[in-house]
Amino acid sequence: MTAIQAIYVRGHEERPEPKPHVVFRIEIQANVRSWQMWRRYSEFADLHTELTKSTGAPPPAPLPPKHALAMLRSRNDAARLEERRAGLEAYLRAILSAKDPRWLDSFALRDFLGVPVGKHADPGGAAGFTSSSWLDEHLELSARVRDIRADVNRRDAFSDRGDVAASHTSNVAAKRKLAAVLTRTGALGEGLQALGLSGMSEGELQRRTDMVARLQDDCEKLAKMLTVARQTSRGLGAAAERNPAATSDRAALLDAPSSFAKPVTRVFGAAAQPKETEVTRPLDDHGLLQLQSTQMEQQDTQLAQLSAILARQKQLGSAIGQEIAIQNELLDDLTNEVDRVGGKLTSAKKQMNRLG
Repeated sequence: MTAIQAIYVRGHEERPEPKPHVVFRIEIQANVRSWQMWRRYSEFADLHTELTKSTGAPPPAPLPPKHALAMLRSRNDAARLEERRAGLEAYLRAILSAKDPRWLDSFALRDFLGVPVGKHADPGGAAGFTSSSWLDEHLELSARVRDIRADVNRRDAFSDRGDVAASHTSNVAAKRKLAAVLTRTGALGEGLQALGLSGMSEGELQRRTDMVARLQDDCEKLAKMLTVARQTSRGLGAAAERNPAATSDRAALLDAPSSFAKPVTRVFGAAAQPKETEVTRPLDDHGLLQLQSTQMEQQDTQLAQLSAILARQKQLGSAIGQEIAIQNELLDDLTNEVDRVGGKLTSAKKQMNRLG
């Protein structure tokens, strides 16, 4: 909690469900990130009760009073709402600036402000993810992986054109980005462990574990692409420039020396002589041309069939991807519903404690 730099209550909003009520927007600013929470006045009152019970003393600033007789008209009274907003902001900021940290370090306040469980000192740290911020981080890392792939493609394109300097620059930039992604991917895994300890369902935890594993697999493939030299003609050309062959060796490759005891059957750069077969032997030139045309048509037919198979595979892959996206949305909705029910249970527990 010491990483929180400032707390503001910026505004309010009226909501119609489950019945008309007003919620206040709380903005929390930490060292490396900021977020916001929406809370009702009754939730502030529950927080005040919980802090008083758990710490043995009320917070340093009083909670703005609740005007019971003016509740119906206060929702439409801008002056009253502004007065309450300022009072709630002063209440939270007094807790933040208090020398005694017992209210600031209490679980009730962390839960109220939405501070991630498992990393109190730094809500933006490796293990300090909320369920939604974890998904945002994974989405950003996936985009960075695609950016690294684009750098690798640019490196290869520059190398094909012979631009060694630009190819090297693209390769270095890709390596630098990959190192940052690897570090943040490790933090993503640690954050997932903290989310598991905070009560995330096993199914959702397994799904996100698979997401991290796929991300790590992509990083490993990119690392190999960046470190292993490609066995291409341009690589051989570079080696040839570094170690040029002697003139006599080139001549020996291109010409058949007369000193060889046995005749040379292959010469570098020369086309192989066609061989007669049982099929071609009885055919004349016209028959050979027809045979070649028939074989080419058969190859074209096979290629068309292969293209149709690949197209079907692509359609199946797209359908599977769409189904996975729909299932992910359903899982996210289910997670949000579970969180909502958990919030209701927490509120019910607080009310029971207050009645007790």
